[in-house]
Amino acid sequence: MAVTMSDVIEALKKTVDPEIGLNIIDLGLLYNISISPNSDVDLRITMTSPMCPVTSIIMADVQLRLEHIHGIGKVNVDLVWEPAWNPEMISEEARLGMQV
Repeated sequence: MAVTMSDVIEALKKTVDPEIGLNIIDLGLLYNISISPNSDVDLRITMTSPMCPVTSIIMADVQLRLEHIHGIGKVNVDLVWEPAWNPEMISEEARLGMQV
């Protein structure tokens, strides 16, 4: 059974930025997902800042969660800084949940 975009997104929704308390999907840190016919997955993600102190924690969690998807092939996670992340990238749902 081939890995789907939904499989990848659901796994990544479990990766939470420990400083902000939101998952990387709602934070808008995921820029691109590419899945090959043999279920190899390439991701392009960013962090909220190049100085993010939890980058290594988030990157390791992403890798681990994806590797646990049944049937997944090779996983390549590319950390990019362009375009630069900004708060406008946070999902509408997460923004509504953040309002006090």
